[in-house]
Amino acid sequence: MKKMLEVKDLNISFHTFAGEVKAIRGVSFDLYEGETLAIVGESGSGKSVTTKSIMRLLPPGNSEIKSGQILFNGKDIAKASEKEMQKVRGKDISMIFQDPMTSLNPTMTIGKQIMEPLLKHQHLGKDEARKRAINLLKLVGIPKPESRMKQYPHQFSGGMRQRVVIAIALACNPKVLIADEPTTALDVTIQGQILDLMKELQKKVDTSIIFITHDLGVVANVADRVAVMYGGKIVEVGTVDEIFYNPKHPYTWGLISSMPSLDANDEELFVIPGTPPDLLNPPKGDAFAVRNPYALKIDYEKEPPMFKISDTHYAATWLLHPDAPKVEPPAAVQMRMKKFNANKKSAPNKEAK
Repeated sequence: MKKMLEVKDLNISFHTFAGEVKAIRGVSFDLYEGETLAIVGESGSGKSVTTKSIMRLLPPGNSEIKSGQILFNGKDIAKASEKEMQKVRGKDISMIFQDPMTSLNPTMTIGKQIMEPLLKHQHLGKDEARKRAINLLKLVGIPKPESRMKQYPHQFSGGMRQRVVIAIALACNPKVLIADEPTTALDVTIQGQILDLMKELQKKVDTSIIFITHDLGVVANVADRVAVMYGGKIVEVGTVDEIFYNPKHPYTWGLISSMPSLDANDEELFVIPGTPPDLLNPPKGDAFAVRNPYALKIDYEKEPPMFKISDTHYAATWLLHPDAPKVEPPAAVQMRMKKFNANKKSAPNKEAK
């Protein structure tokens, strides 16, 4: 399968009055043609910083890509100039942000905002760009697109605004689409509609998606592969089945245990104890050790490498070392694994249709 994007040993720092914050520490991953890669983790784990660095949208004054590569079409865009990136953004790589109201210009009509990338990157005439914009509004499910073209963002509901943002992001048929928690600001019903829309559009426009979220429930519905981030690092990566049915990192166990369930008997929702590490002074060893009830002595002394579980599944935990004691996932995780497996078996076989 063709690689659309390669991130290799990426290290990013922010220079603050308090000192250097090492926000991203040796992150590597690939994005393949036509797939959806979900990057999950708590707030502050480095998800958005990683993806904004791909678009080169980090603040230029105090952020710095210390080392590493971001390869797109064989070129390292981590070293590209701002002028070069202006040709990439919106055309080859697009981004959907969390809050559609802050993504849209309140003083411009919806039509003009969708036409803008078509005029700039596709060099279409105004009439042709307008027709294409109307078709995009139809594609994302907005009724009466001709009249909606003349309206402003405040005249749309939250779900409709997010559909407009998706239309803008897809205007130039980008090869890579980055969705940074695109459903967080929406209610549950609209969330489902937007997720279904994105899955449908991916098939139609043939784009690769990086989906940022803290919600593992969302991941199960949209992703092909999952990368779990903690403390500025990827600590586990695998197919969606491997992460849900066979998780190996204690942090992944914590995230799965934290998922709310309608049939759970517990009165309280599980939370991972403690707080994420202070990346002004990254901890020695495994950054998750102080929050990990299964931590070994070596976790406080030496950072674990990525252990191979399968050709597609890797996890950075000393529990996978041959000499480590055998530790089973907590009961809450095993219960969820059984539930996921039962749901998978009961789901209709799409290939058989």
